[in-house]
Amino acid sequence: MHISFLDLKAQYQTIKKEIKKEIEEVLESGNYILGPKEKEFEKEIAEYLGVKHAIGVANGTDALVLSLDALGIGPGDEVITTPYTFFASAEAVSRVGAKPVFADISFDDNLNIDVRQIKKKITKNTKAIIPVHIFGCPCNMDEIIQIARKYNLYIIEDACQAIGAQYKGKKAGTLGDIGCFSFFPTKNLGGYGDGGLVVTNNDEIAEKIMTLRVHGSTKKYYHSRIGYNSRLDEIQAAILKVKLKYIDKWNQKRIEKAKLYNDKLKNLPITLPKIYDENHKKHVFHLYTILTPKRDELKNYLEQKGIPTGIYYPLPLHLQEAYKDLGYKDGDMPNAEKASRQALSLPLYPELKEEEIYYITEAVKTFFERV
Repeated sequence: MHISFLDLKAQYQTIKKEIKKEIEEVLESGNYILGPKEKEFEKEIAEYLGVKHAIGVANGTDALVLSLDALGIGPGDEVITTPYTFFASAEAVSRVGAKPVFADISFDDNLNIDVRQIKKKITKNTKAIIPVHIFGCPCNMDEIIQIARKYNLYIIEDACQAIGAQYKGKKAGTLGDIGCFSFFPTKNLGGYGDGGLVVTNNDEIAEKIMTLRVHGSTKKYYHSRIGYNSRLDEIQAAILKVKLKYIDKWNQKRIEKAKLYNDKLKNLPITLPKIYDENHKKHVFHLYTILTPKRDELKNYLEQKGIPTGIYYPLPLHLQEAYKDLGYKDGDMPNAEKASRQALSLPLYPELKEEEIYYITEAVKTFFERV
């Protein structure tokens, strides 16, 4: 049996006609940057998320950078985030000249940042918290909001992996001051190239983001601040407009397949991702990630059976070469380090067939019977 870790072509086949029609309309219009499709997409996704402002940018990393810049965060400032995430979550902090400060993760909360650790990292220089809704599972936002209010900190939600996820009925990315999303092709809502989004209910922040994305300009050739060139392409906006209609259906399929995985893998010596009551947290499973001390051996065994897997993430951010000047060492973030040694992501996407999940889970069971 041939199994893909992620099959983007399978999804494309289901919406091919709609996608081609939208792209054709863009090409015929001659509007390729910040055109009508982009404005329509911003309006539709703002309504979907339940926010006042949605601003398309070039990618998820830029979404974070522009957000930090708009809040005036820069040299001398500190921003608390997780070491167990894609590099961009901390890189954006460094890009604006601020210092990323890492707080360890919690095994009780699907590898999200540990709220108790955030409190320990706050100093007089702390200006913001970037909680990352890792793998599509929302962080414990009530507690993070409580901390932010107490210490007068901004919250920039990194919801790049969590479009459509919910925390107590509210969409991930809409609970803090700013939310950031990525439309990288592998995301639950992915374009056919790069793309990103910033959302906020704050008019002043929205105005700054809109200005920053076009070279700090509100009127052509007049620049009120130093900005960036970071806009969501019209063709990507047109594609995402089509896909947005299906995101809840696709996410539901991910959840159902994650439940099937959990059912088939229970009673094995592995840690399975938690699936919460959806009134509390709706986890949209950008990745389905298990933990096992036998990670590398299991990965090799599954590959021999034609089952591709992924390691997210093999080295936590506090131990990356790029951050050696921050002075972290092995043992400083024990949970993140353990997760990096044990995490293995199994194939999961809306079009993955049940019989493929049966094949994968049988292979996992066979492996543990042998060891």
